Amino acid sequence: MKRTVASLLETKGSDVYSVQSTDQVYAALQEMAEHKVGALVVIDGDSLVGVISERDFAREMLTHEGGPRDMVVGDIMTKDVHTVTPEATVADCMSTMTDRRFRHLPVVDDGGRVMGVISIGDVVS
Repeated sequence: MKRTVASLLETKGSDVYSVQSTDQVYAALQEMAEHKVGALVVIDGDSLVGVISERDFAREMLTHEGGPRDMVVGDIMTKDVHTVTPEATVADCMSTMTDRRFRHLPVVDDGGRVMGVISIGDVVS
């Protein structure tokens, strides 16, 4: 039997750490540091609108003249978010993450509600 995302979330937990697109990047960085994660989902209201990662921040800092207190999450987040359902296989997630160069995938239910986030480290272990 193939291992599913649902079974992965049962093992690792389904905590979801998030920010809003209007939050300062500094607040997002603090949230990542507090929870020792490399990315956060960006949720406005009930909608998943993006993902912000340490990589997004690092890339933006190369061209931005201000600091993270001058930046808004919505300006640097990844907006084209690929998601998976709990029924997806871990192997399929690994393939998607490798092919598309994603390190994090939000897991959503049929209604689009974020149920968890898996990372490349989760799928290769």
